[in-house]
Amino acid sequence: MNTTFHNVIDSILTERESFNRIWFASDLNTPPQFSYQVNFPRLELVLKGEYVNELDDGEHGIHQVKLMAGDALYIPPNCWNKPNWDTECSVLSLLFGKRQLGFSLVSKLKDTPKFYDVQKHSIHAWTGHAIDPMLQALNMLAKEPVQAPMDEHLLLALLSYSQQMLKAPIHSDSKNRVEDLYQGICIYIQENFHRPITRETIANRFNVSPNHLSRIFRQQGHMRLADYISWVRIERAKFMLKKYPFRLTEVATRCGFQDVNYFCRVFKTKTGRTPSEYRG
Repeated sequence: MNTTFHNVIDSILTERESFNRIWFASDLNTPPQFSYQVNFPRLELVLKGEYVNELDDGEHGIHQVKLMAGDALYIPPNCWNKPNWDTECSVLSLLFGKRQLGFSLVSKLKDTPKFYDVQKHSIHAWTGHAIDPMLQALNMLAKEPVQAPMDEHLLLALLSYSQQMLKAPIHSDSKNRVEDLYQGICIYIQENFHRPITRETIANRFNVSPNHLSRIFRQQGHMRLADYISWVRIERAKFMLKKYPFRLTEVATRCGFQDVNYFCRVFKTKTGRTPSEYRG
């Protein structure tokens, strides 16, 4: 899997002289329901086809854009995008978590409900290295009126550095491969907290048994899988309660809770306050 992503990035760096177009997401307007919004940066590269998204680009507000092969989309922390997976496309995503760098390669046919190819891989992040100021520079550049040609230089540097991290991962023994899997699952939960994810669906996504998944969390984490999912959802709910004027039912739905009363009970159990009290 490491080789797959190394080769994909290598082909991007060697076969293309430049990106066709670079898009930056923002968060000036309220995100539509089921948008992807996490607290770490993401980079999406269209390898093939047409990748349709709703974006808030800061200048035109919320609108639908078509990213074509050769285009790139950078999403700073807590900014959002909402993909429309109705078209044929292949998309490479890089997820720059605090402890883990996640790679995802998905391919989709037009008018089909599922992806026909999904590949994921994760490695330990190199904190305190050159990648940190690269991401910080891109996050700042996303807010500026003039982004070219700096955006392309920074993205190419970020891709080159990510490829170097794939070449020389910090850990490679079996114990740390389990930790890498654990961190990859954590990133997946942080990215999909708004969806109806369960132990079974997560286990299926990572090709492990549900019992093995629970065992990984007991060994690697400080809480059970179900508690971690709840923790991620409550943290995002806290962000939404302070950031947006959503009704409690909408906050609950956007954070993956099907019942607002259950959401309120869990929120008070975890924080000691009701959602309304927390919002102030």
